[in-house]
Amino acid sequence: MAEENPEKKEKAPKPKKAKQEKDSVIPEEEVTVASDEVQSQAVDALSETETLKREVESLKDQLLRNQAELINFKRRNNEERIKDRIYANFEFIKTLLPALDTFETALEKEHKNKTLKPLLKGFEMIYRDIFNVLKDSGLTPIESVNQPFDPNKHQAVMQEAKDGVAPNIVIEEFQKGYMYKERLLRPSMVKVSA
Repeated sequence: MAEENPEKKEKAPKPKKAKQEKDSVIPEEEVTVASDEVQSQAVDALSETETLKREVESLKDQLLRNQAELINFKRRNNEERIKDRIYANFEFIKTLLPALDTFETALEKEHKNKTLKPLLKGFEMIYRDIFNVLKDSGLTPIESVNQPFDPNKHQAVMQEAKDGVAPNIVIEEFQKGYMYKERLLRPSMVKVSA
């Protein structure tokens, strides 16, 4: 066996327990002050934590509201765009109504002149073609005569008592009214029974 070399063996210094214990003793007054400071810091930290939690909840709530508002804005904007596309020709068709009225007036009159009859036949075909194109795009005439007066579709310009007709019934139409898809383009100008 190998011999132990006494020179290589060093003795570890022994800790000085009594001195360390004597140095580490903290006076009771300092412990109380330190304890109060720690408690104060803990209370401040809890208070700050609660404040931050409330602020986080408030910001989450605001974020959810903003997201809902954005979704609603997008939906309304999309609906408006769709409506604009659907009713894009509304004003254009409205400007054509006086021309349709002129065609109808010319075609309603009886002409005895034989040279005008073929010309009127041509106007009638043109009127029918234009009207059919407008009808296909959503134009519909409002039926008024013998219908109950509807202030949403009719404009009463006269009122007259008529035997055998109930009150508030349209008895005569002066100007034809039109709907364009679901919107009123022009109300019918009518005479209503009293």
